[in-house]
Amino acid sequence: MIRLNRRALVIALGSLTIGRRAAAERTRYLLDAAASSVAFRFSLNGLPQSGSMPVKQADVQIDTRNLANSRVDVWLDVARASTGLVFATQAMIGRDVLDAARFPFIRFRSRSVRLAPDGRLSGGAEIAGDLTLRDVTRPIALNAGLYRPPGSAPDDLRSLTVLLDGQISRSAFGAAGFADLVGDAVTLDIKAVIRAAE
Repeated sequence: MIRLNRRALVIALGSLTIGRRAAAERTRYLLDAAASSVAFRFSLNGLPQSGSMPVKQADVQIDTRNLANSRVDVWLDVARASTGLVFATQAMIGRDVLDAARFPFIRFRSRSVRLAPDGRLSGGAEIAGDLTLRDVTRPIALNAGLYRPPGSAPDDLRSLTVLLDGQISRSAFGAAGFADLVGDAVTLDIKAVIRAAE
């Protein structure tokens, strides 16, 4: 019994060391909020509509030696969401849909990264994680891309753009108001411009 406990302790300590090493190899990036946004598309009375929602904050950690070890944690500011129609915006942030007064943020936190066939985060990668909306958390998968600015050197990773896109069912998160007018599917296009922390 004692040997088993000691062995378990050694394994646990070893796992802790590996976890710390993995986290230490990630580079933390800061969000350029002015250059970052979330665009979304939905249908209103059968017609396509679009809107945007600012990124409130983002914790992006990228392991350039092992991209699958990277992490993303993005918070969206629900109260500042807007569409091209004033009445649609008011309905969207109101109690029957996003309820910004009670749930001011939408959060996406990654759990795993599946790289593209070429081993990179551009050209077909996927980030699986948890989306929390109206205090309901559900797993989702987003298509992902990570890009350097045009003309930058291959080893210059100081400034990067993260692109995430996917689709959600708003009713799955309890945001089902005005179902007779507004479609259930919402398409997300997240753009986060990030810069390596000094």
